This record gives sequence, C-alpha cells and structure tokens, in this order.
Amino acid sequence: MRTRRGLCYPRADVCVDKIVVKRRDFAGYNMACRKRQRFSPVIAGNSDLFDALPDDLVISILSKLSSSASCPSDFINVLITCKRLNSFALQPLVLSKASSKLFAIKAENWSESAHRFLKCCADAGNVEACYTLGMIRFYCLQNRGSGASLMAKAAISSHAPALYSLAVIQFNGSGGSKNDKDLRAGVALCARAAFLGHIDALRELGHCLQDGYGVRQNITEGRRFLVQANARELAAGLSSASVSNIATCSWLTWSPHPIPHPTNRHPNVPGCPLLSDFGCNVPAPEAHPANKFLTDWFGSRDGIPGPGLRLCSHVGCGRPETRKHEFRRCSVCGAVNYCSRACQALDWKLRHKAECAPVERWLDEEGVGGDGMDEIIAES
Repeated sequence: MRTRRGLCYPRADVCVDKIVVKRRDFAGYNMACRKRQRFSPVIAGNSDLFDALPDDLVISILSKLSSSASCPSDFINVLITCKRLNSFALQPLVLSKASSKLFAIKAENWSESAHRFLKCCADAGNVEACYTLGMIRFYCLQNRGSGASLMAKAAISSHAPALYSLAVIQFNGSGGSKNDKDLRAGVALCARAAFLGHIDALRELGHCLQDGYGVRQNITEGRRFLVQANARELAAGLSSASVSNIATCSWLTWSPHPIPHPTNRHPNVPGCPLLSDFGCNVPAPEAHPANKFLTDWFGSRDGIPGPGLRLCSHVGCGRPETRKHEFRRCSVCGAVNYCSRACQALDWKLRHKAECAPVERWLDEEGVGGDGMDEIIAES
C-alpha cells in the first residue's frame, strides 16, 4: 500500500533481513525457494515506524478520537505530540467530526487561539462548533450578526440546540428592539427542534400551545408536548445513570426533599425537574458547553451582563438580556426573570417554587424605561 508521501507500507529500508524457506514437493524433492522478509530489530530500533503508517489511516484514527473526546485536553495532547499529528489533527475531516465536549472551553481560558480553533472547526462544517461559537459571539462578544449567522448555519443542518436558541431570539427580539419579536417564527423554529427531540423545545412548545403564545391555543396538544418532554427527560436521566453506574433507586422515587445540586450562583439548587409532577426526583440535566461558557463568562463579571441588564434566572441557561426589560419577570415575587417559558417552568420545579414569596407591589428598580415594563409570567 502506498501512502501520499510515496512510501510503501512497510518501508523497504526497514525490511532488510531475508529468510529463505525451502519447500518440498510430495516426493520430497526440493522446489523453488520463497523468500520472506522480516523486520530487523537493529534497523527498526533506529527508525520511526510511525512514519510508515499511511496518512489516511492516521486521519481516520484522529477522527475517531475527536468524535469521542470527553474534554479539550484529550485533543490538545495530540496536537503537541509531533508535527505530523499536529498537521493531521487540523485537517477539515478531523475537525468536522469533533464532539461538543471538545469545545467545552472554560471562560477563564478564552483567548484568541481558542477563538481561531473554533472558527477552523466551524469552517470545516462542524455544527457543534458553529453553535458554540455563534452563542459566544452573539451573547459574550456582542457580535450579533456573525453569531446569529453561525447558529443559523448549524440550524440548517438540523442542529436542535441551534434551532431552539434561534427560537428564543425570535421570541424575545434579542439583539434588536421589542418590535423585532416574531412569535410565529419562534414557534416554527421551536416546533422543528421539538421534532428532533429537543427537551427544552418540547417544553417551550407545550407552554406556547397551552397559553396561545404565537400559535392558536390548544391546551390538549400542549399538554401532550409537556408529557413528551417529561418522558424524554426520564429517558435521558436513566441513560446518564446507567453510564455513570448510579443506582436509580436513589432518585427515581418521590421525595418531598429536593436533591442537592450546588452551583456558584445558587449553592442549594435542588435537582427535581418537571418529572416531579409524575412522582420522580431526577437530577438536573447537564447543560450544553455553550450554556456553561455563558454562565462562567457572566459569572466572572458578577452576573451583570451590562448596565440595567439581567441574566436568565435558570441556572442551566446563562443567556443575558441584550436590552433592558427583555426577559419576562415572575408575576408573584418579581425577583426572577427568564428568557423563555421552558426556563421558567423548569426553574420553578428546580428551586423557585420554594423561594417565591408574593409581594403586594413591586416596581422596576429604574422605573419604566427602555421598552417599557417587563412582561409578566404567572407561575403554575
């Protein structure tokens, strides 16, 4: 087999010793001799056998590694091994196969080189890189047009989180004014993501149908989508428990006490999502690396994305407001705000149900300004 470098596998200069094997016919007479080559341990010890591997084989192995990497360091260790691996690891075929966990970059480690790496992966056609870089540019770097374009590129490839994020942008009119809201487009994007099985999109679509928000009200159909979201949530919980060898009997039972789920912003966040409606306490699902990055990015800035702006109160979201009074506020206590109905419904079961206390009257800290008073959400 010949490689792209013109070398044969195995290399001819390594195979130096020859063994003569004499064959005899059935009568016992000697026949023609056949020579078999073998590697010389002396010569092989002085040569790099790795260079003899075909290029396409190395690229195939690196593609498998990038698709199964559990953290960025798994791939970085390959890049710093040698020049050949570094050049092959940056091939478009390898970068296009990278998993979402490969892009789990911490906000404190963000740099121009990390930005270039994500851009290379996005240019190679990796939808996870397009979505992650799009979220970072849109919300953190405030490059709205480029970020939305990257998320749209991922959405065209049927990337469910990108479709849902674009739906949230349409619902809120993020990056523009209040008049830029497009509820019908938000519902359409949410329906597409729900069709692909995205749990938050199923939950958002269910509440939109129940409330008649951007779509004709249909309480029965909305309840059906909420049940589907709960069923997928249960399946995801069972799958993660089997992978991590956690006994499901510890959480797949009804319990009046929440499961501790400590975070930086909320030290005692319980772990009982909407499945508690059906008698289950399920640990909170793992957030996408893009949402983790947003949470860490704005957490390092004391949770303030800008003057008069707020973060979504759901701990697994991390989305900030792009203008004043963009997010909807709790109608009971007025102390929390959410970017979507899905975040509000999930956070109600996670922690806010135990914290919400009604007040007689609450006003915005700065009064009416910007686009007017916040939209109000009723807790259910």
